[in-house]
Amino acid sequence: MISRDIDETIRSIRDASRGLVRELGFLEPTLAGTDLAPSGVHALIEIEAHSAMTASVLCTLLGLEKSSVSRLVRKLVDAGEVREESSHGDGRSKCLSLTTKGQGTVAAIHAFATSQVSAALSRMEVADRLTVLTGLRTYTDALHAGRTDAPGIERPGITIESGYRSGIIGRSAEIHAAFYRRVGFGAYFEAQVAAGLAAFVQRLDKPVNGLWSAVESLRIVGTVAIDGEDLGAGLAHLRWFIVDDGQRGGGAGRRLLSEALSFCDRLGFRETHLWTFRGLDAARHLYEANGFVLDDEQPGRQWGEEVTEQRFVRKAISSAP
Repeated sequence: MISRDIDETIRSIRDASRGLVRELGFLEPTLAGTDLAPSGVHALIEIEAHSAMTASVLCTLLGLEKSSVSRLVRKLVDAGEVREESSHGDGRSKCLSLTTKGQGTVAAIHAFATSQVSAALSRMEVADRLTVLTGLRTYTDALHAGRTDAPGIERPGITIESGYRSGIIGRSAEIHAAFYRRVGFGAYFEAQVAAGLAAFVQRLDKPVNGLWSAVESLRIVGTVAIDGEDLGAGLAHLRWFIVDDGQRGGGAGRRLLSEALSFCDRLGFRETHLWTFRGLDAARHLYEANGFVLDDEQPGRQWGEEVTEQRFVRKAISSAP
């Protein structure tokens, strides 16, 4: 039986979803300033994004039946937006690609969508932009998991590795930049992340400092560090905690944080501090689940944009009240 609170949450999410569908124009016969139906717009974007697209792959990406995708592809080919070419490896399979006309259509779609989203974001505070981004991504991932809950190709396992790893500075800066650029952070922020981490790795020979990376198929997909020097004796600073977009919600972040906090406990730090921004609710839940408590918040511009900065503190178990 569904509780009253959950029932109200479901109703509110459904109301918000209907509003989002209306405002984005999905109830109109065409979408994004084109003469194409929503399914056609999405198909063109996916074809542009994948170099070896087939109708079968398009079925999976769009969540549509084979017959529906077949009719959709035929319309796009007839309209001169898409071309079909026999695959070199399999003569029965045809690769889909954009024609010159299709490339122009997709460019116009991106311009339309960018303008639409930018106009909405301009009416929000930075923290609200982060809330929207995190919430939409989490909700979309949950819906996708429910729709595709069937055996499939297993992803390679993620390992957590300690210490400096070749490429970690660039990858951590790249992952940070990819996430925060959506809320207005740019080159200044990325440069600060890279410079700070580059200086820190020179101090990894000190036993109070630690660095961990989440690695999948030899590629770094997340990082976290403990700086045991910059806040003073007995205080640990949790820094550069980030996980790649495709890994959020999959446990990599929890494992990285667990490694870092276990390190703090082993070395006997009195407190562990971290700084973040208001609006990162998913991260805040993770911090609070691991003993962090909001200690202070105030406006700040150290990253190039004005945001509400928050400091969370986790006390050692032995010193907790």
